[in-house]
Amino acid sequence: MQKNPEIQLHDIKPLMEVQEYSLYYFIVLSVLALLFVVGVVYLLIKWFQKRNSFNIRKEHYKLLNNIDFQNAKQSAYDITLFGATFKDDSPRHLEMYKNLTQRLEEYKYKKSVEPLDKEVLGYIDLYKGMIDV
Repeated sequence: MQKNPEIQLHDIKPLMEVQEYSLYYFIVLSVLALLFVVGVVYLLIKWFQKRNSFNIRKEHYKLLNNIDFQNAKQSAYDITLFGATFKDDSPRHLEMYKNLTQRLEEYKYKKSVEPLDKEVLGYIDLYKGMIDV
């Protein structure tokens, strides 16, 4: 059978260009998913670092608040040791720390000492109240 070039075919249409965006959608979704996963991993790492970090200021503040004042000599040493962590916070802290250590000197270097008097306990409470952790 021979083809006649004069016969027009009406039922076959020419090729049309189809807009296909699925590759772009896939790339955008993949990038968003990757950014989400990276963000979650970053937040988990930060959370574990914060959870496992050791804060010397918090620990010394806890120890300073838990000092037993029944043994005046040991209390004087502990307040001097743990209070030194906070003395460089401001000039006011430094001045208060120096004042407190001068008042605690009479309780440190003796074999037996009397209990802490109310004035020294007041200074200790004032110093603990000044501390910001």
